[in-house]
Amino acid sequence: MRIRESDMPEEPEWSDFFDPVQVLKKIGLSNEVNDVADFGCGYGTFTIPVARIVSGTVYAIDIDYERIKIIRQKIKDVEINNVVIIERDVFDSGLRCESVDNVFLFNILHTEHPLNLLKEAFRVLRKNGSVAIINWNLDPKTPRGPPIEMRPSLEQCIKWCVKTGFSIKSKRVYDLKPYHFGLVMKK
Repeated sequence: MRIRESDMPEEPEWSDFFDPVQVLKKIGLSNEVNDVADFGCGYGTFTIPVARIVSGTVYAIDIDYERIKIIRQKIKDVEINNVVIIERDVFDSGLRCESVDNVFLFNILHTEHPLNLLKEAFRVLRKNGSVAIINWNLDPKTPRGPPIEMRPSLEQCIKWCVKTGFSIKSKRVYDLKPYHFGLVMKK
């Protein structure tokens, strides 16, 4: 199922919204992490930097065939060999239960079914694994993103995570100015 309002801008514009390496450092990603699932990997904006950091496999999952072709070529160009590309609906990732240490849900929780997406993330996470969420701030001045009324707030994302089984005690919040917030919670 495609995520509503998921039409991404062209890659150069998309890349201007993030400094992926800085974001990943800020949320605490390190080479102590083994396996990661990047749900809705898009252009691979985060997938490739993650693959350079973690010690295991990065599962890049997206339903969009054109994005899959782009990321496949990028991985080939930079000679990264620890990425597994999965063309599939992120609501049914195809990953085994408890098979990854981290799941990334970056700019994707504006879906009509956020709890289902979080349940899939929870299912594939190992014990003490983390879900990392990045989402658009509720600021009408942001240059892109889904309509304000579709964007979940930080507080709503926290409630959804807790309802899905993530630990409120493990909550870490990040200001990813100028357009995003970050949230990391453990299973």
